[in-house]
Amino acid sequence: MTDDQILTDLKNLYGTEFTAADVRGYCASHDITYQTVTRRLENFKTGRGKWNLEVTKETIQELEVSYNSPAALPAVTQNLIPEKDDTFVKFGNFGDIRKIIESRLFYPTFITGLSGNGKTFSVEQACAQLKRELIRVNITIETDEDDLIGGFRLVDGNTAWHNGPVIEALERGAILLLDEIDLASNKILCLQSILEGKGVFLKKIGRWVKPAAGFNVIATANTKGKGSDDGRFIGTNVLNEAFLERFPVTFEQEYPSTATEMKIIYNVADSLGCVDKEFCKRLVDWADIIRKTFYDGGVDEIISTRRLVHIIRAYAIFGDKAKAIQVCVNRFDDETKQSFIELYDKVDADFQMPIDSPSPF
Repeated sequence: MTDDQILTDLKNLYGTEFTAADVRGYCASHDITYQTVTRRLENFKTGRGKWNLEVTKETIQELEVSYNSPAALPAVTQNLIPEKDDTFVKFGNFGDIRKIIESRLFYPTFITGLSGNGKTFSVEQACAQLKRELIRVNITIETDEDDLIGGFRLVDGNTAWHNGPVIEALERGAILLLDEIDLASNKILCLQSILEGKGVFLKKIGRWVKPAAGFNVIATANTKGKGSDDGRFIGTNVLNEAFLERFPVTFEQEYPSTATEMKIIYNVADSLGCVDKEFCKRLVDWADIIRKTFYDGGVDEIISTRRLVHIIRAYAIFGDKAKAIQVCVNRFDDETKQSFIELYDKVDADFQMPIDSPSPF
């Protein structure tokens, strides 16, 4: 069967636009493989499982500057499934988050917890394991409707509508991850109808976008949307109660247990080729003591799992445990930094306190 015959048959059956389901139906009735047909449709592909016989490489530029084009076509063909990370260790709420994503039901989910304890990473790895597309949006106080929903952009001297990440996620049936949601202003309320699973009306181009199957929203935050009383997470805001009510469930993410954290740090060290099991264990014990002291009100700072990973990476670069710890705790004030280093000195008998080198100048 020639290319022209296949194109003519598809056009007669489905018109100029058709989907993967249409192609599979055609293949079944004509005893031809799906791969054979899709290879011959390569120049007409407009998205994942979508073809348009009137669209060629020469007409894509015209479509991008058309007001009827929802987004630049090349963006739709990207693979947005996160890569699996071999260092990842599941813990805490990961199993529940994975079940929600795997269900493909619309069920907005809020994850809260202290910084650096794997909230975002766990969502990314759940999507990686389930081969689900993920669109991550980092929220700031400046994030507004144009950033989220989309707007008109200048393309080759013409204005064209381009989808924002929310519309891309809606149309693709992807997971929309709103990272650091508690940094948002009231401009985030443009997502109200989306959080109800109803889609959104794009008033600037007069088009209604409904969520595709599998679409869901997951938000992460250091607070529960009520602001930060102790000032640790400056910039976080009190979110609108009606907005928060649209998240049916909230998961409280804790730091991993010492056994789990040991696996995480060991995996990272192994991936960097600097395995030192004793050093990994001492770091985990050290962080655990600091966290317990923090929860008891004894210190104002904490060593996160992310910071332990930073230390292992510094050790892989410098080959010096003392220097790795020092450069990674320099972010704290002098008193806290010194107390953390002195505590590690007590945890690790072989540790030598770093001595500042004299300046050559």
